Amino acid sequence: MSDASQDRCLIERPVRGRADWARLRDGFRWHVPAAMNIADLCCDSWATLDPGRAAVIHITQDGDRQVWTYGDLKRASDRLAAAMDAAGIMRGDRVAVMMAQHPAVLITHFAAMKLGAVALPLFTLFGEDALRYRLADSGARAVLCDGGQIDKLMALRPDLPELELVISTGAAVEPIQSFDEIIATPAPGFKRVPTDAEDPAVMIYTSGTTGDPKGVLHAHRFLYGHLPCMELSQNWFPQAGDVGWTPADWAWIGGLMDMAMPCLFYGVPLVSHRFAKFDPDAALHLMAEEGVTNAFIPPTALRLMRHAPVPRDLRLRAVGSGGEALGADLLDWGREALRCPINEFYGQTEANLVVASCDRMMDRVPGAMGLAVPGHEVAVLGPDDKPVSAGEVGEVCVRAPDPVMFLEYWGKPEATAKKVLDGWLRTGDLALLREDGQMVFHARDDDVITSAGYRIGPVEIEQALAAHPDVVMAAVVGKPDPIRTQVVVAHVVMREGVDWDGMPETLRAWVRDKVSAHVVPRKIFRADSLPMTATGKILRRALRDG
Repeated sequence: MSDASQDRCLIERPVRGRADWARLRDGFRWHVPAAMNIADLCCDSWATLDPGRAAVIHITQDGDRQVWTYGDLKRASDRLAAAMDAAGIMRGDRVAVMMAQHPAVLITHFAAMKLGAVALPLFTLFGEDALRYRLADSGARAVLCDGGQIDKLMALRPDLPELELVISTGAAVEPIQSFDEIIATPAPGFKRVPTDAEDPAVMIYTSGTTGDPKGVLHAHRFLYGHLPCMELSQNWFPQAGDVGWTPADWAWIGGLMDMAMPCLFYGVPLVSHRFAKFDPDAALHLMAEEGVTNAFIPPTALRLMRHAPVPRDLRLRAVGSGGEALGADLLDWGREALRCPINEFYGQTEANLVVASCDRMMDRVPGAMGLAVPGHEVAVLGPDDKPVSAGEVGEVCVRAPDPVMFLEYWGKPEATAKKVLDGWLRTGDLALLREDGQMVFHARDDDVITSAGYRIGPVEIEQALAAHPDVVMAAVVGKPDPIRTQVVVAHVVMREGVDWDGMPETLRAWVRDKVSAHVVPRKIFRADSLPMTATGKILRRALRDG
């Protein structure tokens, strides 16, 4: 690792021996500069220091390999910022980015930030209603998209009076401007707008699992808030020769801030590639061919990869995962097949990467999120807002203020006030507190199943079902019952070719043996697929309502 990368690390590394998590946490102090800009930290500063340094390695759909240096990213983002400035985009305006993994996504983020504007990442999978809602709610004034999104976007434009500028990486037809032409046009004299750590930088919409999606507005400082977890959960990231990758869409805070931006901040080459549909074999071979050492891989992708052959030349040294709890089967598979640990971490769009596990510094507990990351104060609080005792379940809460914490819900002051109350950000997630202080995810508060007097979290049951060799994926919900209030119902995706006859009873016996008789699903349905958010989380609400 270069001295410049080393100088950027926030966690002090042990000279020898094994670091102690509690000591790291007790000794940690934030040093977030008052004046800062993510585009400068993740692009321009490296372009000044080492313009030829590889920043993004993009693998096209045709298999071509393109290397974008920090100098390339700076020139392109300067030119895009100048063009947006000429079109009237200014400080505070929202600039939407509607593309799958591609250097143009990062360039647009940086260009917006250089103007003091707010980058607004959006999934290409969004249908017209979802897209209309987010563009209208945010009041986006500019959009960058690829050619495949143009028809959908232009059909909505009459409903979006504030949208003034559309730029596409595809063919440009009036009034759509060409991204390629813009970044090929010099912008002499362009200067970045000065910004402070508290100035808005990015707005990411929640997945809408518990109501209408909300625009989560983040300041430039939230980059720093992610770094302690990255350094620890990725096993002392970065190190010399590190290469990062994630299959997660950069429109999700996970893909963007759990791998993409931290890689660029530390000067670590970032692999990008668009999968039309996630292919576990292709993903494993991509990591092997590009020498990926560190990856953020969501649980859904890991479950699919578990059934694919692992290349012998894979050189992963750590995988981070979050979004859904992992079971012992996946942790064991990671050690045996990937030959590296899978370290879980936890966060929300509003406050990300605040809890983590690290195999080098703590005992790994299946399903456990880990401990509070240095720099973040996290507590499991009961109904009386007091910390619960070991063995009890409570709500995961994060002490405010915190560098990683959001500024506000866009246009929703009442929702913001409810989210941060009495000095704590209320996650709405429930966890079991262990004797060793680790937190085991229990359920979202609205996912808890009340059955015959028991409060049952779906996660442990899902983990047990997914651990069965014939089950690829599982989701558990509660359904109304006149006697028990609710009954446990499971939906499972089976391995191809499995005979379903007798399988429901086999799986019920499996859950009874692995977990407990009182959580055994009353009904088990076979599904070809499970409803999911764009970020790969199981949409239990759709199963409950279906």
